[in-house]
Amino acid sequence: MRNVQIFSTDTDDGVVSVVAKTGPGEHRQVKQIRVGNAPRGGVKFTKGGRGFVCNTSQNTLSEIDAVALTEVRRIEVGHGPRGLGILPGDRYVLVSNSGSDSLSIVDLELNVELRQIPLGRDPRHMMISSDGAWAYVCVWGDGYVSKLDVSGLKNGDAAAVHEVAQIPVDREAHPYSLNIDPSGRRVFVANTQATYVTVIDVATNETHRVDVGYIGGRGVAFSEDGKYAFITVETVARIYVVDVETLEVTRHIPVGPGPRGLVVDHNDFTAYISNFARASVISLPEEDKNPAFGPNTLTMVDLKSAPLDRQEGEFEYEEIFVGYGPCSVVMFDLDTIPEEERLNRVDRVEA
Repeated sequence: MRNVQIFSTDTDDGVVSVVAKTGPGEHRQVKQIRVGNAPRGGVKFTKGGRGFVCNTSQNTLSEIDAVALTEVRRIEVGHGPRGLGILPGDRYVLVSNSGSDSLSIVDLELNVELRQIPLGRDPRHMMISSDGAWAYVCVWGDGYVSKLDVSGLKNGDAAAVHEVAQIPVDREAHPYSLNIDPSGRRVFVANTQATYVTVIDVATNETHRVDVGYIGGRGVAFSEDGKYAFITVETVARIYVVDVETLEVTRHIPVGPGPRGLVVDHNDFTAYISNFARASVISLPEEDKNPAFGPNTLTMVDLKSAPLDRQEGEFEYEEIFVGYGPCSVVMFDLDTIPEEERLNRVDRVEA
């Protein structure tokens, strides 16, 4: 039996909903963890199961324990934290502060903010390269992606972190989130106010556009082999599938209302999408057969149930209920933590 948990960041409820996934089609909600006001972005985990999420209206990070499923502490950062990333080695976390127009560096051994680095207007979500050398941050208000040299943190030098490039997207495009493809060669950027996805060549910082036809890009994920990118487009309740090599859209997948965050379970090739929609009307294309799911849910899509390289066949779905306003979703495998340590942490909480 698998020991995987799905964490949904539920902005309107101020909670993180935890859903246990024990097998194909086997899901049950096990906990709602109370965090700060207006949590945003996916919970990011260290290898040992320390999870961190931004409390946008409270200017803090909540740390949650993936084993005990409790909030451990809150760490003060800048104003309006929106996105974060944990560097390899699990010593430092970077936080984009949308209200302070800055990037915080937080020491996870001391549990304190070390410094803030000025960025452009309203930075949002980010990713850190697998070697811990670079961070890419969407600067939503100024329409570019900030590339930062964070390699100094390998030696504990927070003062060495600095911006090396501002990679233009478009001021009116409003880049929202991004992800680095498994090969490390390309960065895919979802734009909320552009009808295209921006793709950055890591080696040259050159950009390309992939037309999806509608505004409302929100989340980016990849297949394990790196062949396909998946982009949620909120306004039409779709996932767009893009061939990473050719940068061509191969198909779209109808999902629940107002999709934002998504994560792919590479073990069984299923995707989980957070259906954020509030009372706003989503314009659904007539040709789509969207699952009849409500807001405040997750859509599970079996990506094996229909082709990804052409618009043919219908996918299999499941609806999972979570809290109000789910904006992001992530997964964590508890089996990555040694069993003895897991049991000790549960015992401490119960005591």
